Amino acid sequence: MPRKVDYLFHKNGSPNWFLRLQGDRETIESLRTSNRLEAEARAAVKIGEHKAALLAARPKVTTIWDSTYKQFGLRFIEGKQIFVTERELRDPETGAVVGPNGGWAELLTPAPRGGPSFKAYDEAKRLAPPARNGDDGIFETYLKHAKVTGYFEREARAIWALFRSLCDKPLKECTRDDGRKLVAHFEAQELKSATIRKKIGWLTAAVNLAIKEGRLTFNPFSAVVPKSDDKEKRLPLDEADIRTMKRNFVDKLGEPDQLLVRLLGATGMRLSEAFEIDAEATERGVRYVIVGKKTEQSLRRVPLPTNALAYLPKTIKGPLFDGGPRAASKRLNRFLREIGIADPRKVVHSLRHRAQDRLRAAGCPQDVRWAVLGHEEKTVAAGYGEGFPVTMLAKWMAKIGF
Repeated sequence: MPRKVDYLFHKNGSPNWFLRLQGDRETIESLRTSNRLEAEARAAVKIGEHKAALLAARPKVTTIWDSTYKQFGLRFIEGKQIFVTERELRDPETGAVVGPNGGWAELLTPAPRGGPSFKAYDEAKRLAPPARNGDDGIFETYLKHAKVTGYFEREARAIWALFRSLCDKPLKECTRDDGRKLVAHFEAQELKSATIRKKIGWLTAAVNLAIKEGRLTFNPFSAVVPKSDDKEKRLPLDEADIRTMKRNFVDKLGEPDQLLVRLLGATGMRLSEAFEIDAEATERGVRYVIVGKKTEQSLRRVPLPTNALAYLPKTIKGPLFDGGPRAASKRLNRFLREIGIADPRKVVHSLRHRAQDRLRAAGCPQDVRWAVLGHEEKTVAAGYGEGFPVTMLAKWMAKIGF
């Protein structure tokens, strides 16, 4: 927890209280009284001004898109004509995306002394546009077939571009050793095996589709991530943690993150699902959104919680959150540590575990619980359209409470 600062102290055995303020330089001032309460009253304004100055000087982190190529339009890059936009590199003839133009970054204001003002955190950042071949068509077919869009499309394209930079050979000539190059790259970043498996899953799925269509015969990404028991067990946030969050998040989080916390806490949705929200619908007077677009078993309707309605647009007509879930996860987990929730097993995803526990404790039937939170694994009953009315889902979701 943060160290408590006591600005008042006794000096050289004097009965009077003194005020000490520490910033770029230390200042000490006598409060001319031996009464503690009177000293606190006299010092209150100066302490408040001092805290406000410290807060104003604290560096702020903003999510930005950092373009590798700053001049947009038709350009020659490594001897090839490429149409450059702020975020994408496109084939000028077909319009197909051939790579990202940069990546997301965190801008630090003011910049630290002697250090960079921002750091990139996208694996695909500054990758040169790969030479196009038939494999790009295989990947584009998969994205279109699976209807991968938005954040997930950007993530999938980044992984594909990364593999192309690590392995310069056609997919039909690749072996599992080539797939393991991607694993080794992520292991060097100390990513968990489950995270690596998720990232490589985009390429596994694309090649599997190509095999079904007779375009390839072997999947170099299948079973290349070694089995490992490195998954860290997550703990749900308890009610004391929730009270601590509520006391602090208005002061310590920006308005978008405040809304994000309210949604995650009251619905139990995954962080990535919140970034899928770009529209809404209404059923019997209850507003709801559709999330879980990545997999069939997670696709579902989620009623908008009453505790968040006052902070939402009157009608959602576009992406509700910017910047991507990865940056949001870093910010919110940092927030948890700053307010004293220090157990590393308690993270922002712990809000989802709490929602599971709350619904289970309230006696919510399993099939309804799945309809509220989405399936974790593929089941016979999985999928959207199980028939539960949104009003019923809203009634059970209210049991989560936040």
